[in-house]
Amino acid sequence: MVFKDYYKILELDTSRVSIDEIKVAYRTVAKKYHPDVNVGDVLAEERIKDINEAYRVLSNPPAKRKYDRMWNSNVYKKNKAFSESGRKSGSFFSDFFYMFFGDVSERASETPQKALPINGENIETSIKIQLPEAFYGMNKKISLKTPNGKIKTFNVQVPEGIRDGEKIRLVGQGKQGKNGGRNGDLFLKIKIDEKSKFKIDGYDLHTELLLTPWEAALGTRTKIKSIDDEATVYIPKGIQTGEKLKIPGKGYKNGQGGRGDLVAEVKVVVPQTLTEEEKKIFEQLNKISKFNPRDSK
Repeated sequence: MVFKDYYKILELDTSRVSIDEIKVAYRTVAKKYHPDVNVGDVLAEERIKDINEAYRVLSNPPAKRKYDRMWNSNVYKKNKAFSESGRKSGSFFSDFFYMFFGDVSERASETPQKALPINGENIETSIKIQLPEAFYGMNKKISLKTPNGKIKTFNVQVPEGIRDGEKIRLVGQGKQGKNGGRNGDLFLKIKIDEKSKFKIDGYDLHTELLLTPWEAALGTRTKIKSIDDEATVYIPKGIQTGEKLKIPGKGYKNGQGGRGDLVAEVKVVVPQTLTEEEKKIFEQLNKISKFNPRDSK
């Protein structure tokens, strides 16, 4: 009869372990070799029988003492390689078990060990929202295909001020658990649509401020729209395309009750069509102006 090293089966290096340590080791290896996570692996199916057998003996103090006397004897060396002992057809325990531990209480009966609970896997997907939706927050209905191929609709509360790339967690909406294990979670990664007049940079919002040539040359006051309001800004004389104006507190929400800044980049726009009067004015300006931007400084 081949000796079965129950400690090695539970991946324990010594017999000097408590019942609690044996339970922890059992849960670890049982999860590792469980048929539900090793589908189609015949060796894993046999291995789980050995694991259950080892646990039933070692978790029973009288049986463990009896086994330890053999394990520590000169006849059975604990460093001897583990070999499989025969198992009767349909039996959950080996011939070795019945020869030495046929009287191990009801815990050693041929009742299969209850399957361990396995938690379901998490799922992650992305959803696209508009910038105002992210700024104000909203309740959004989304429809997603579940792992079994069906379409399911979720009511998702998008918190105000959510950032691009942040995730919303829907507890228990991932893959289903097995054997009483909890379901996984569904994570929705936020993708803020970039097709907006505003671009997010940290907590600042960037936009363009379009000016006419005469506004840029003479200076003016004008209004600029923020995401939720508008502000009056002063345009200094001679401002150039590419220069930036900062309007404090008109940017994106920072999650602490405050906001970043609104940054407006100036773009001087030349009219594509002119009235006769406008054309004459530009022609006159061309004659009298000494300004030439191509002159080197």
